[in-house]
Amino acid sequence: MRINAAFGHRALKSVRPSEVKAWTAKLSDEGLADSTVYALHSRMGQLFSDAVHDGLLPKSPLSRRTAPKAGEQRPYVATTKQVWALHDAMPDGLQPAVLLAAFAGLRVAEAVALRVSDVDFMRGIVAPAIQYPGVELKTKESKTPIPIPQNLCLELSVNHTKWGSETLVTNAWGRAISPHRLEHYFREARATVKGLPEGFRFHDLRHYFASLLIAQGLDVKVVQKSLRHSSAKTTLDTYGHMWPDKEESARAAVAGVLRERLNSRTEQHG
Repeated sequence: MRINAAFGHRALKSVRPSEVKAWTAKLSDEGLADSTVYALHSRMGQLFSDAVHDGLLPKSPLSRRTAPKAGEQRPYVATTKQVWALHDAMPDGLQPAVLLAAFAGLRVAEAVALRVSDVDFMRGIVAPAIQYPGVELKTKESKTPIPIPQNLCLELSVNHTKWGSETLVTNAWGRAISPHRLEHYFREARATVKGLPEGFRFHDLRHYFASLLIAQGLDVKVVQKSLRHSSAKTTLDTYGHMWPDKEESARAAVAGVLRERLNSRTEQHG
């Protein structure tokens, strides 16, 4: 909306880098968070990159020079107890959405649109293909299959078993639900869970999923693939602080090599 309001009436080739910088500065002055302004600039950059790729423009006016500061990203990570409390506070038909976000990393528009046919219950594979309202996912990374355990498969199949529904997430009558309605119920559930900040969003369940993987010692490439990020940089920018500090490990590695050298010298002169 903000991009369209500022530039929707303009021809692509008429937009100048200086105007982009002035626009992002104006957004910051309006009180938008640095991360939000950065995300809007990134989205606009994708639009112009597509135009260049399609031959509509020779060059994009957006670059690192026009990019605002990204802002420090320190997402709130719910505890496991809070995640289950959220799950239990949601209407029965919407509980699978919490499971899909917290244990498979799906975004809200992906979760509500996930069809029974998108899940291989025998092999334990979730394969997102569309997002609400039935639009195909735009990137190949978003379509990356996600492995899930059999006990999660069992939990996800409850609605379909009860209603014969096409989607895994349903309303009280077994029908699909919009992200807006899901967020409404999620806010109501959030208010009942002790310790969650008021701004905690459904999307923040992805942060829990990331923290769960990192706590198990998985490396950045595995976490990137599981979150379906387009690059490891995105994963590190958002979750790099969650990985344990490796300074002591590096120090120990160097010390071990030197110790072997000193021991060898001692044996030679012994």
